[in-house]
Amino acid sequence: MKAMIFAAGRGERMRPLTDTCPKPLLKVRGRPLIVWHILNLVRAGITEIVINHAHLGHMIEEALGDGSRFGARIQYSAEAEALETAGGVAYARHLLGEEPFLAISADIYCPYFDFEQVKDVLHDKDMWGNPYPKEKRDVAWLYLTPNPWHNPKGDFALNLYTVANEGERLWNFGNIGVYRMEMFDGIAPGQHAGLGKLLRKYADLGQVGGEVFDGDWVNVGTAQQLDELNGVKPGAPKQ
Repeated sequence: MKAMIFAAGRGERMRPLTDTCPKPLLKVRGRPLIVWHILNLVRAGITEIVINHAHLGHMIEEALGDGSRFGARIQYSAEAEALETAGGVAYARHLLGEEPFLAISADIYCPYFDFEQVKDVLHDKDMWGNPYPKEKRDVAWLYLTPNPWHNPKGDFALNLYTVANEGERLWNFGNIGVYRMEMFDGIAPGQHAGLGKLLRKYADLGQVGGEVFDGDWVNVGTAQQLDELNGVKPGAPKQ
């Protein structure tokens, strides 16, 4: 299985830090956010990694290189301007191939997420070994989290292991998912497209599975969140 790390965002809420440093290279506990993912992916045996970038992307390539020092093989998908998540996948399709792949946002801090679990979540057969018809099988598997302060209403409901757009309780989409490439057939390379609309379309069809991850998970969106993760108290001088 290959993995894609979304690293093309500008990080507007992180300015001025992201004026001179791409957000994925901001450090948490001495290590760039994106490196936490790379090390955890390699630990799970996922070593083929595609990283898209736009803003200050050359700095990401210079910092990570070909990935060999991490035990990975990194390929880059350079976007002239950020194409959003689904657009980024379509643009990198020639690097990802046609098999199911994992995708995760570079600015998520989840140091204890076990990527080993993602490898077989999209089943092609039922428990008796019968193949699913194409229109019945899951095209995506999402990892949901308890709702953080910045998304108190949540995104998706979960009925057993089926993701729905509506329900009594909505969970936050943790920006970690496994996808079949056929989801992106309607997006041309270079086209801007978000992932949310696609996920809701297939959730309405009952073709999105998922589960809840309740371990450490932070969408690092502000300088204050970065400071908190690094143990910097408000008002304290930065080292």
